[in-house]
Amino acid sequence: MSRQVQGIVAMAKGAPVELRTITVPDPGPGEALVDIAACGVCHTDLHYREGGISDDFPFLLGHEAAGTVSAIGEGVTHVAVGDYVVLNWRAVCGQCRACTRGKPWYCFSTHNATQKMTLEDGTELSPALGIGAFIETTLVAAGQCTKVDPAAPPEVAGLLGCGVMAGLGAAINTGAVTRGDSVAVIGCGGVGAAAIAGARLAGAAIIIAVDLDDRKLEAARGLGATHLVNSSREDAVTAIQALTGGFGADVVIDAVGRPETWKQAFYGRDLAGTVVLVGVPTPEMTLEIPLLDVFGRGGRLMSSWYGDCLPERDFPTLINLYLQGRLPLDQFVSEKIEITGIEAAFESMKRGEVLRSVVMM
Repeated sequence: MSRQVQGIVAMAKGAPVELRTITVPDPGPGEALVDIAACGVCHTDLHYREGGISDDFPFLLGHEAAGTVSAIGEGVTHVAVGDYVVLNWRAVCGQCRACTRGKPWYCFSTHNATQKMTLEDGTELSPALGIGAFIETTLVAAGQCTKVDPAAPPEVAGLLGCGVMAGLGAAINTGAVTRGDSVAVIGCGGVGAAAIAGARLAGAAIIIAVDLDDRKLEAARGLGATHLVNSSREDAVTAIQALTGGFGADVVIDAVGRPETWKQAFYGRDLAGTVVLVGVPTPEMTLEIPLLDVFGRGGRLMSSWYGDCLPERDFPTLINLYLQGRLPLDQFVSEKIEITGIEAAFESMKRGEVLRSVVMM
């Protein structure tokens, strides 16, 4: 059995996305169907559309989503029909070398649905990050469903599915920010803004927001930044050092992912500080730095995948913090749009006008 629903597809590299009829099979063993309530428009979706991730077109876009489980396949026990869930793209296997060594956030064999969703003519779709959530109902591995408190509205809850979790986790999980730390965040889009919120949540004493755009810097102030640095007008490294007693920050998070911003993070940290790379570089980018500079500094040089999160641990906790008024997730929702507004949302994203546009299904 199967059902036909409407979803957003990227048919070819660089071409505008299309609203198409999609055939979704009933869930098989270990799979679940989820009726999508809301899905954020993430920069990763734009990367897929522009061929920056792979050329496995056509793509069913969308991955930052919340909704309700509408059907489950054989053997599924941890979610049931009617459960309110946030979708995640790292459903850990529990058996690979990372999982068995007690580091499941590095899982090398994450689960996705086995069956394929297709166009009406049978063409198989590649779901973005193994999810594909710009659609009325999607098919996922049941492990990609994380139950959370239904009191949180879907436009807020779904943000944990990617960008907000990446930023929060870069600060809390990867960077291990703690009380009294100094933190600098380079790049204050959705991920960087979430890293600022995470640093405040962790109790950082100094939180320095660095960006080229005064609008993003003001938004960062509202999420907890104590100092703002517009790096188009002043040198970021010099400014970070000046705000930290001349030493540099304990943790510097690069939420841009370019060689020049990584160097700013490297030289803007304290001698024994931590650099966290959470912005995603493109394949052609390279980095050249004197090896003696690396040798001459202690600390850690880290990369953060999905905020090094465990969805079953982190999603419910963060939703509870939101419901307690301690994590202002509402501030990340810049606009709510219809499914036909995704191309316009991409343009708003490019212009730096939004933290998140959220599709309401």
